[in-house]
Amino acid sequence: MNRTTPWEKAVRYVLLLAVLALTVGPFLWQLSTSLKSTTEDIYTSPPRFLPAHPTGRNYAEVADIVPVWDYALNSLKVAAANVLTNLAGASMAGYALARLRFRGRRAAGLAFVAAVLVPLESVVIAQFTMMRDLELNNTLVAVVLPGAVGALNVLLMRNAFAALPYETEEAAVIDGANVWQRFVRVALPSVKGTLAVVAIFSFMGAWDDFLWPLIVLSDPDRFTLTVGLNYLHGTFQQDPRLVAAGTVIAVAPLVVMFVCLQRYFFRGVGEGAVKG
Repeated sequence: MNRTTPWEKAVRYVLLLAVLALTVGPFLWQLSTSLKSTTEDIYTSPPRFLPAHPTGRNYAEVADIVPVWDYALNSLKVAAANVLTNLAGASMAGYALARLRFRGRRAAGLAFVAAVLVPLESVVIAQFTMMRDLELNNTLVAVVLPGAVGALNVLLMRNAFAALPYETEEAAVIDGANVWQRFVRVALPSVKGTLAVVAIFSFMGAWDDFLWPLIVLSDPDRFTLTVGLNYLHGTFQQDPRLVAAGTVIAVAPLVVMFVCLQRYFFRGVGEGAVKG
């Protein structure tokens, strides 16, 4: 085997540090800015990364100016509902595509692949018209429904179930288990990692979504966090510290969720990539 030279190792670490700085650096800078007091200049040259006198006053001011916690609660409701519907719907649809034999199965799989390729902007008018006809406009239910079962999540679950050995289910069939029992007791416990991936993707997609909630919601009391912060962005534009504090509030739940599920996430990526 060829050994890696010290020079090659150094280049790899430099590249990794550069990527880390590009991805994590902006968030750390926003966090630092949100902790700086009004007496501290945030435009010093050279830039000062660590705040001289850290303070949490900016977060309190954001909550005083904007009902940020009400917006966060609305986002949490939407994200939680999106996670539950995707876990249930995507897992059942994925199991059907991977394990069950029925007419039109291949066409259904191609339909999910095509759905992944369709951009949101091309169907958003049809979605809005449908929500209006259902009299669901300006409700959180309307925010949840279009993403209740994501096509990408269905394909992830399909690949995860397809990678499972058939012998495990054959043993369950011999024991008299029906399809539902095989799905709940045999298949689902074997793809916990992929379920974590679906949960993370669903939560992130619902929490970060801006365009669809902006279109379907008109009552400020029902705004999600992304829409609420942007709607009142003019209030913040004179003080970047408040903008940074609002950004950190919006990102923090995503970081916490990923930290809690990261060990399942990386295992789940492997589960869904074994078979296509």
